[in-house]
This record gives sequence, structure tokens and C-alpha cells, in this order.
Amino acid sequence: MAITAEDIRYIAELARLHLAPEEAARYAEHAGRIVEYVAQLNRLATASVEPTAHAVEAAGFSREDLPRPSDAAAAILANAPARDGDLFTVPKVLG
Repeated sequence: MAITAEDIRYIAELARLHLAPEEAARYAEHAGRIVEYVAQLNRLATASVEPTAHAVEAAGFSREDLPRPSDAAAAILANAPARDGDLFTVPKVLG
């Protein structure tokens, strides 16, 4: 399926974009190449390929969730403009 400059102008109109005629022609060429590439990918024999979530084996990206000591609360509370013990105090917004 060839993508024409008219197709690009129609899509741009739907998206409320203004394109110069030379832009529409350039985008039509780029979109045409993308469609050709997808068609080439569709011709590949993939029946024997097991579906995967990642293109490469992904392992070791997350650490085990273990409790550990932290002093983050003290650092966060140190930045509070007003506080009452371990709580922030804010102006009343409801009567």
C-alpha cells in the first residue's frame, strides 16, 4: 500500500496540523518506507518463534524487596516549613 501526499494531508487535517506541500511529500515518502518495512516483516516466517515480552533475555533488573533501615523520614521532615512532631502542618482549607 503506497502512502500518498494526499493521504498525509488528510491525516494532518484530522490532527489539525498545517503542512507545506513539500512537507506532505516528504512525510509521504517516509511513511511509505515504514509501510514497506512492516510488509517485509510480515513476510518473515515466525510460526516456530515463541512469543516473548522482550527482544533479548531480560534478567537481573530488579532487586529483592527487603526491609532496610532508612533515615529518609528525618530528611523529608527537615524540609517541612511547619510541623507537629512527625507530621506536616498545613493551612486549614475547609471550614
